[in-house]
Amino acid sequence: MSDPKLLLCTDMDRTVIPNGFQPEPADARKQFSAFCQRSDVKLAYVTGRHVALVKRAIKNYALPLPDYAITDVGTKIYHVANGTWQQMADWEAEIDQDWNGKTHSQLKQLLKSVSELRLQESSKQNTHKLSYYLPLYLDKDSKIAQVEALLTEAGVNASVLWSVDEPKNIGLMDILPKHATKLHAIEFLQAKLGYALNDVVFAGDSGNDLPVLTSRIQSVLVDNASAEIKQAALQLSQHNGHSSALYLAHSEAQDNNGNYAAGVLQGVAHFAPQFRHQDKTENIT
Repeated sequence: MSDPKLLLCTDMDRTVIPNGFQPEPADARKQFSAFCQRSDVKLAYVTGRHVALVKRAIKNYALPLPDYAITDVGTKIYHVANGTWQQMADWEAEIDQDWNGKTHSQLKQLLKSVSELRLQESSKQNTHKLSYYLPLYLDKDSKIAQVEALLTEAGVNASVLWSVDEPKNIGLMDILPKHATKLHAIEFLQAKLGYALNDVVFAGDSGNDLPVLTSRIQSVLVDNASAEIKQAALQLSQHNGHSSALYLAHSEAQDNNGNYAAGVLQGVAHFAPQFRHQDKTENIT
């Protein structure tokens, strides 16, 4: 029997970063960091942040340095070793097929005819991510349909994602390769590293985590997630036939709290009980 190993993939904001409304359990991040130092655990952050913001969050919130980072809404994967962050070129080649030979500049030119779209800052763009601002008073559905039609006509296999920057009161439109998703990136990393399905655990909190949370990958929904997300995750996982792969962290008492990093560790203990009591200093229950 092989030694246990774990690929722990987790979202950052409002999952291990306590920037939601609910209180963070005492020592949650400290316990999470200690757990991630184990030699049999590989940590991968899975986030919409670009790499500079990932590094800033690690510093500001005293988070452990990851072994891998899936960033920019799934368009980049970094291998982190010996203080360097190395982009994984084979992932770029994988998702580049969806662009059908088109460059970022060519796609930008293709969409110039869509009025009111305003390019986001250069730091929020990359080879496989084209991002725009769109005023909230506009009919976003018609703009998305217009963009999708132009991309389809050009033979580009893309996903058009919509979100809202509430503090700035502006709409955000991201155009990504169809396969540049959190789910596909995690599956790519799992295969590349040779991990079995039951050696992988994902943790998240929000709507853009639902494709992973409701997939066959063992997934934890932290307790500070909204009631709407919890209901959607339960319904979709059941519909997809993966109910047993979803765990909803819960808070029964102060010493068994399911918010943020504490909820991540609670879910790990559920899916990987062999990691529970191997060392008193690393007890995750």
